[in-house]
Amino acid sequence: MSAIVPEEQSAFLRELRLFHLNYKFGLDEILTKINILREEMTFRDGANPIEHVNSRIKTIDSLRAKAARIGCPFELEAIGEQIRDIAGVRIVCSFIADVYRVLEMLTSQPDVTVCEVKDYIARPKANGYRSLHAIVEIPVFLSDTTRAVPIEVQIRTVAMDFWASVEHKIYYKYAKDVPVELVEELSAAAGVAHELDGRMAELHRIVHG
Repeated sequence: MSAIVPEEQSAFLRELRLFHLNYKFGLDEILTKINILREEMTFRDGANPIEHVNSRIKTIDSLRAKAARIGCPFELEAIGEQIRDIAGVRIVCSFIADVYRVLEMLTSQPDVTVCEVKDYIARPKANGYRSLHAIVEIPVFLSDTTRAVPIEVQIRTVAMDFWASVEHKIYYKYAKDVPVELVEELSAAAGVAHELDGRMAELHRIVHG
């Protein structure tokens, strides 16, 4: 195997940075769409079902680490095909019904292509995790071309988000080797959070009809 000469390495790094920048642009595009929906719903309905929105993009170093972890060649085409969560947005809603409503409004836009949907609300993970996940492609219009950029979208309720945040902190503290009793408590807490979502939705129905 021939060694990579400095010129080739420099060219690859430039292409890698542009590749990474495209995901930042894709994130900008979808955040604009979400903000428009928030403002429109607030004006039209007098209420905004979206509590808050967070976004993130993997650094080049974390991309390199994930590629190595899953056995993906560190080449742009392979990375684009095998790593679909390079850029992501998390939308936190008030109620479960809002979660599905927001996804429908977002994915019904003609320039948003749905690649994959995983409904962990209807079918929770074994640990109790609930959320609605989707991979969508957003067109990014550059000076000389258009790129379809995949963005991971996670939509969940406040209760689901709180549970997921605590679960993440516990697994981080124990380096993923969590004691069995804590795992059981987390699973039970997930059930309580889901029950709370149901009770709050019923209160909302009683108040607003």
